[in-house]
Amino acid sequence: MLKIAITGPESTGKSTLSAQLASHYQTVWVPEYARTYIGSLNRDYTLQDIEAIARGQLQLEKQLQQEASTLLISDTDLLVLKIWSEHAFGQTPDFITQQLSVQDYNLYLLMGVDLPWEPDPQREHPHLRQYFYDWYKRELQALGVPFVEITGQQQERFQNARTHIDALLRQHNQ
Repeated sequence: MLKIAITGPESTGKSTLSAQLASHYQTVWVPEYARTYIGSLNRDYTLQDIEAIARGQLQLEKQLQQEASTLLISDTDLLVLKIWSEHAFGQTPDFITQQLSVQDYNLYLLMGVDLPWEPDPQREHPHLRQYFYDWYKRELQALGVPFVEITGQQQERFQNARTHIDALLRQHNQ
């Protein structure tokens, strides 16, 4: 099974693209577990919550992987949680660091910040999008994982993502 991780700053169309790609490739996509988790908190989140979110995200991905066809699309990955944790708390739980080093995505789609910001109660940093984008790019480069940058309006992002995923599928099927 090929696994695609969609990553990047807040409000860059990760969920929209995940749903579009899953529909196009007739497979399932893994939503962002943090949305449900944070939505159910009646307090500010903590460092321990970020680790719990990571564990929940991995469990959800494992569960949905059983329903996927030959391709699994993930709306987020542990890199999102690492950057979120480091920015919010100055550190990352060891569990996230360890699991990040063994993530096995075949391709990361790094979402650009050229879409308009869409307000959401769980989004925190509209003014830091480029800062975070640059951070994501550095982290992906440091991890040495295959990634492509996805920019443009929604339809262009969808087309660009499909081009890269189609190439990966052709390569995999050879």
